Amino acid sequence: MTSTGWGALVGGAVLVAVGYAFGYGEAAALGAVCLLAVVGAVLWAVPAPVLRVERVVPGRVRRGDPAEAVVVLGNTGTRTRRGLRVVERDVVVEVPALRGGAAHEVRYALPTGRRGRVEVGPVRVERGDPLGLVRRTRVYGGSERLLVRPRVRELAVLAGGRVRHGEGPVSGGADDGAAFHALRAYVLGDDLRRVHWRSTARTGTLMVRQTADVPLPLTTLVLDTRRASYGSAEEFEVAVECAASVAYAAARSRFPVRVVSEAGVVLAGGGDGEAVLDALAVVRWSRAGGGASFEGLERHRGGGVLVVVTGAEGGGSGGVARLRGRFDRVSVVCVGGGGARVGGEVGEVRVSSVDELAVVWRREVAG
Repeated sequence: MTSTGWGALVGGAVLVAVGYAFGYGEAAALGAVCLLAVVGAVLWAVPAPVLRVERVVPGRVRRGDPAEAVVVLGNTGTRTRRGLRVVERDVVVEVPALRGGAAHEVRYALPTGRRGRVEVGPVRVERGDPLGLVRRTRVYGGSERLLVRPRVRELAVLAGGRVRHGEGPVSGGADDGAAFHALRAYVLGDDLRRVHWRSTARTGTLMVRQTADVPLPLTTLVLDTRRASYGSAEEFEVAVECAASVAYAAARSRFPVRVVSEAGVVLAGGGDGEAVLDALAVVRWSRAGGGASFEGLERHRGGGVLVVVTGAEGGGSGGVARLRGRFDRVSVVCVGGGGARVGGEVGEVRVSSVDELAVVWRREVAG
């Protein structure tokens, strides 16, 4: 029963009692009308409509992008149902009269302003009387989750430990972990895409490139999640978006990516860009003290690329210089400055938004 219904019930009872006690027939009649209205509303709302309810919720979306839940209500009964509405959190969507056998589609926006997991509760369908005195709620289905991922900008892959191939200089993309080893004569069954046409023309014999599996250079990304490193929550969100953009660029080129923070390993050596965004969607800042998380990096001997993303209060490139000899390339992205690249032993990029990173990063890649 709604607050209006309770008011009509209590008010009607009081009017009837006062009317009979003091002989006010009009008051008693008005109270009786109120009570009859409540009884009629209950009789209207009590019968449960026979509905088929289906809902579709998108699985993933980037922060700030629009996302909608789609609910389809089908009246599997024979009678027309009125007074229906779909309720989700603070969203109320009225459903027009639904005839027997008919269906109606309802759409409502989902919150995507904050990164993380958004719990979308079960579908609540309310049926009420025309006077709004009584509403009956029925729950359909279970809860679902929408993953709001960080926004990313398209970036170039930072050079470091690249794989060399036989027909040209260093390649900026991964070629399934295969590097040129030698040339040999063609054997029936060899992939014709590996034919080395220049050598074939020179020798008069069909020659193919023989490759060997080599480990692909690893991109290690350290995300500083300490609350003290950032001036605001929005600066931390920018840091996460910068980290996601750098890691996604490497993963998109099929290089393995490892992401770590003070809380531990966020992503362990994965090469899937979607997995990178999923992992960074749920990162939260911490109250940890001390320096950024370089645990184990001092013992790193595999080369590759190291990128540290921190805030203006995080110390910048000061604590990273000692790792310079462990990696082929080391760079620091400092959130809270104004789009600039600072030279030195370790490259440092200062940005205030991920859009600025997209501009400054080109100069960092060029080195």
